[in-house]
Amino acid sequence: MTRQRPRIVIVGAGFAGHQAAKTLSREVRDKAEIVLLNPTDYFLYLPLLPQVAAGILEPRRVTVSLPGTLPRVRLVLGEADRVDLASRRVHYTGPEGDTGELEYDRLVLAVGSVNKLLPIPGVSEYAHGFRGLPEALYLRDHVTRQIELAAATGDPDECAARCTFVVVGAGYTGTEVAAQGKMFTDALVRKQSAWRHAKHKPRWLLLDIAPRILPELDRRLSQTADRVLRGRGVDVRTRTSVKEATPEGVRLDDGEFVGTKSLIWCVGVRPDPLVSEVGLPVERGRLLVEPELNVPGHPEVFACGDAAAVPDLTRPGEFTPMTAQHAARQGKVAGRNVAASLGYGERQAYRHNDMGFLVDLGGVKAAANPFGVPLSGPVAGAVTRGYHLAAMPGNRIRVAADWALDAVLPRQAVQLGLVRSWSVPLDTSSPELAKVPGARGRPDDNHAQGVTTRSDHKE
Repeated sequence: MTRQRPRIVIVGAGFAGHQAAKTLSREVRDKAEIVLLNPTDYFLYLPLLPQVAAGILEPRRVTVSLPGTLPRVRLVLGEADRVDLASRRVHYTGPEGDTGELEYDRLVLAVGSVNKLLPIPGVSEYAHGFRGLPEALYLRDHVTRQIELAAATGDPDECAARCTFVVVGAGYTGTEVAAQGKMFTDALVRKQSAWRHAKHKPRWLLLDIAPRILPELDRRLSQTADRVLRGRGVDVRTRTSVKEATPEGVRLDDGEFVGTKSLIWCVGVRPDPLVSEVGLPVERGRLLVEPELNVPGHPEVFACGDAAAVPDLTRPGEFTPMTAQHAARQGKVAGRNVAASLGYGERQAYRHNDMGFLVDLGGVKAAANPFGVPLSGPVAGAVTRGYHLAAMPGNRIRVAADWALDAVLPRQAVQLGLVRSWSVPLDTSSPELAKVPGARGRPDDNHAQGVTTRSDHKE
């Protein structure tokens, strides 16, 4: 059957994909069919995920409905398995194991990123990442469970291990997870009488091989964050990493063994493996594109966000970093340029200067430098939360309400038990989905076939 309108297929609904779909629906309206392929029916606002893990925000607060915010876009639920450039088709697997394909006239690859792995023994078996909602829900339950089990045991060594939490990677995510996590566990122990005379208190370690935390940011922001974390009791160790992970704990590269049941892996991200499988030139796993975000030699294919190595026109010879700020703005440019390729509007090159950075450190504390102005303390906290409310495509009132309730009410400390350890393996190609036994997924994802490498025995 011949299609009457050109079809634009967007793969991925993260910051880049969601913005591309939103821009295209405005630019072309009903003159083209816009199809969004994504494993979930929501856009995830990743910067607030640490607050979900810490019990501040409910999970649905950081998820925004795709059908609700993109009314002129057709959503197809599924994971892209393969892109056939010759026949212009995207092959995918649906949420119930069914397979399908989407023919396209224009393709936008915005598949985002997954957890970055390092060849360290035991890490893939005993660590968990922090890229999707299932991982945040798992961590929230896991931390609560460890505190409760630590309070119940009579073995001091077991108690110490259960209330020790090791975060590897002191970038944005790791720093915020450690900051929010320490406040969360402190709040948990205040509620339990068993901790009043305990010899061990919750201990959080934040490790990074860099000489300082938040190494990608201005030194003043790094120092502010370091000061807040240390003042809160977080054990910050720079120039340090994990040499080996075991069921009993982790061995650091300086020889020290730290007993723990909690290894949280935040060392960074890598592009979705699908990008390298397309068969086009890549730069460190990111698809090489022109400043207009189209793929050389394939004018019908565009890429943006973490999936694309976009030339940084403000820093000749470099590529734009993998940040949400760049992804959202690249998605808008990609949408406009796809529309221009169909005869609607003018093409433009992607150029963007960073407007500053924000790191939420929990409570009223934050580190920020909007437009190059360094801020700290409550002022930075207010600016940070204001920015998040403005940047979210929905749920603003609900998020603000949760923040207000958290300021006056104690956090709810219960385990829901919805996500188990084996459901969120570190080496998954789909961190946005919790794995279930017998489910089908990408061919290269063993965990999607019900194969597990870690059990719940240590919990």
